[in-house]
Amino acid sequence: MSDQDKTPGDRVRELLEHIGEALDLEAQVEVVEEGDRIRGTMHGDDLGLFIGRHGQTIDAVQHLAFKVAAHGRSAAPKVEVDAAGYRDRRRQALERQADQAASDARRSSRPVALNAMSANERKVVHEYLKDRGDVETYSEGTEPDRHLVVAPLEV
Repeated sequence: MSDQDKTPGDRVRELLEHIGEALDLEAQVEVVEEGDRIRGTMHGDDLGLFIGRHGQTIDAVQHLAFKVAAHGRSAAPKVEVDAAGYRDRRRQALERQADQAASDARRSSRPVALNAMSANERKVVHEYLKDRGDVETYSEGTEPDRHLVVAPLEV
């Protein structure tokens, strides 16, 4: 099959399989394409090397997967790469941090700065708190120290 005959999902699968082999991981790759979304998941034990410290490796792989999926297409698909349920666990941890920061901001009537996080993680927190009505969120700083601030609103 020539590269031009491959679907974006095929290219994402090949990338994940290649990275898994290069890292000598015992993992299976699952790729699901639904409309303009592609979800690539690594299944296996001991995928810490693939996830990386603070998710840096999996975020970099997700960026590469987006690039290979978008290659030659005018409308780039949304791509998510996960391993061993990492994305769900991280989202839940970020939501707990967001709830705590919102509570602290309301109680103290002062903005609360969270630790530096990736753009993807800041987006999760922004989206999670956007409909709350009693706090606002904004990002401050420059990469790699860019962080999110949760500030109380006058209610």
